[in-house]
Amino acid sequence: MYHQPALLHECIEGLGINPSGIYADVTFGGGGHSREILNKLDAGGRLIAFDQDEDALQNTFEDERFTLVNENFRYLKNFLRLHKAFPLDGILADLGISSHQIDTPGRGFATRFEGPLDMRMARNQGVTAAHMVNTYPEEKLCSVFKLFGEISNARQLASAITQSRTNPITTTSELKEAIKQCIPANYESKYLAQVFQAIRIEINDEMGALQAMLKQCADALKPGGRLVVISYHSLEDRLVKNYMKTGNFEGIPEKDFFGNIITPLKVITRKPITPADAELKSNPRSRSAKLRIAQKPVV
Repeated sequence: MYHQPALLHECIEGLGINPSGIYADVTFGGGGHSREILNKLDAGGRLIAFDQDEDALQNTFEDERFTLVNENFRYLKNFLRLHKAFPLDGILADLGISSHQIDTPGRGFATRFEGPLDMRMARNQGVTAAHMVNTYPEEKLCSVFKLFGEISNARQLASAITQSRTNPITTTSELKEAIKQCIPANYESKYLAQVFQAIRIEINDEMGALQAMLKQCADALKPGGRLVVISYHSLEDRLVKNYMKTGNFEGIPEKDFFGNIITPLKVITRKPITPADAELKSNPRSRSAKLRIAQKPVV
């Protein structure tokens, strides 16, 4: 399977689908969530999906109600307007990386495979992981590992990389060799996952893209429309939680004259929804998934 969708039933339920409504799946991937949305739509419904990874295009559907846009979801409103799919009844985002991307050695996302240090979500855009590892100054590397990997010995890690650059570091195994003295005992898998995550987030500007997309959601939704987001690490989840709760990413509430919080969305899930035991057993990669749902108020 290209990618087993996480929290599928909970996402569809959270969208509260109107059969003749217009929906966006901004992280198409293997099409699991999109397929289920289409199953709930009648002939008058529409689904527009986004995915910047050209590999995802092979999973498209032959369905006149469906449009797949090969672009980053940060351009949400532009392409919704282009395809006359604005405003929406619901938006679904399943953040992070797909199983297909992880399991393809040539993409360089996985710590367990030998492959080129690429890690680009869209392989025709941006700089590779190798570019970052070989050109970033030590201080900038340290900031990336600290911020996006939450790595405690980020400074030691950045120093190890810069000292190993006498020959370019171009593969996953060369990177692991360069940093082996930084890896805590009995902690290799998790530590390497944090390192690779930090690099991936940086070169794909994942936090910037997420903020850009979220800021467009309230405007892109009809009154009563739902925003459903699955995140997989604390950095993503914090942005989603704060935006849904306060309308900004700092989580600082703005209040009106009467003391009411001014926010474009109303939170539906007070606590994030997480996978049930049965799903964790069938899809272990869903273990860190957190689902949050918000709704645009009906004025």
